[in-house]
Formats: sequence, C-alpha cells, structure tokens
Amino acid sequence: MDEEILSQITKAAEDSLKNPGKTAGPLPKDKVGPDDNFIVVFRHGESEDNVNRIFSGWRDQTDITEVGVKQAEALRLGLNKLHIHEVITSDQLRSKHTARIAFATHPNLDNLVWKEDWRIKERNYGDLNGKSKEEAMAMNPEEAIKWRRGYETPPPSGESIKVVEARVWPFLDELVDYIKQHKINAALSASGNSMRAIRRYFEKLTVLEEMTVENPLGMDFALYRI
Repeated sequence: MDEEILSQITKAAEDSLKNPGKTAGPLPKDKVGPDDNFIVVFRHGESEDNVNRIFSGWRDQTDITEVGVKQAEALRLGLNKLHIHEVITSDQLRSKHTARIAFATHPNLDNLVWKEDWRIKERNYGDLNGKSKEEAMAMNPEEAIKWRRGYETPPPSGESIKVVEARVWPFLDELVDYIKQHKINAALSASGNSMRAIRRYFEKLTVLEEMTVENPLGMDFALYRI
C-alpha cells in the first residue's frame, strides 16, 4: 500500500477511535423540488459498542445509548419537514431503534411503510466481531488499520469494504428503480460502513475518500435526489 494512502487511512482510523462519529461538517443534501423524489440516509445513533470501542459488525447484542436516543431525536428536526413514504432499516437492533425514534413524530407516521433489508447492515468484521478496537490497534497496528480502513483487505473471516459494496450497490440499484417507478421518497437507517458504500454510490467518492470519511452517529442525514 502506498505510504501516503496508509498515512491518511491511519489518521482516519485513529481519529475515529478517539471520537466516533465526529465529522467536519454537515452531510450533503441535494436540492429537491415539489416533483422530485429522493432518498435520505442516516447512521444509527451512538451504540454501547461505539462507547466501548468494540467492533460491532454483525453481532446484535448492542443497543443505542441515551446519547444515541438524543441523536435520533435530533434527526426529527429535519426529517419531519420531508414527505417520506417508506423507511428501510437493516435487520439490526441499533438501526431499527434509531429509525423508530427518528420517525416517532413524523407527519406521515400513520402511513409510513416499514421494511428491513439485511444488505444495508454493518460490515461483518468476522473474527473481530465483539473485540476491542483499541486492543487490535495495540497488538498489530498495521494490520488493524488495513482491516478497519483498507478497501480490499477483510478482517479474518469477515468482509472488506469492497465486499460490502457488492451487497449494498445492487440494493440501491433496485431501490432507485422502485422509487422512479412508484414516485416515492425513502429513508435508510444504515451503519457506518454500509453508509460509506451508499455515499460512494451517490456522491461518486474515490476509494480513499470513502475509506477516510466519517459518518455522524445520528444527528444528521444525507439527501440524494433520484
């Protein structure tokens, strides 16, 4: 791996370990007119594993914290202004709980269609699921950096980001076609790494941008015109 790239992904990984979900600015939001359809995307609120610096991955034993609840409530300020028809969560507790809180007072609540799709769940960290990020960084920092922020390097028995894209992008292809056909607006409750793949799909990020961008825990959403 190029030393400059390694330096950048190392900094991103270390910054994320210190301040999970801390971003430099708001997420992108396309301008939409009354006849436009769109997708909004947000990351789940702070989880217990975020606080404890644990690789959550596909394990589902962790819920959002009180701070995560507040973050999900903050999402309402923007989401309540948008006409949403469908809410799609992953099959993980933290994704579903965040979405339920975020849409609890939505003007279209009674008519919202709720769906689940496993393809937008968090990255599978394999043997690292449930393990400490800090311990992994201390024991084998160079490998841990590649596991966390490398594009094609999977953790042992886990998924690389490239593999995550391979499940997220077909889901998005299907959703975009569905939105165009049915003229609806959808909201996605994603996780940190599935949201990376979603953002690269819509924003045409480079691989390096995808691997170094940090997505906020709750609080904010991206909006993409379809």
